[in-house]
Amino acid sequence: MGIDKELLDILVCPKCKGDIELSEEEDSLDCKACRLKYPIKNDIPVMLIDEALPL
Repeated sequence: MGIDKELLDILVCPKCKGDIELSEEEDSLDCKACRLKYPIKNDIPVMLIDEALPL
């Protein structure tokens, strides 16, 4: 199913409020500024700073 384009347009990084983008593998949302990746589990982005992984 994947992440909806409209959802991607409104989501921002919870840490810096900057832009995020879908990873090439489409398994996370990445913030280049913070160098963090937010996992996508069951087609739902987990936008918690504590759950983020380093890029």
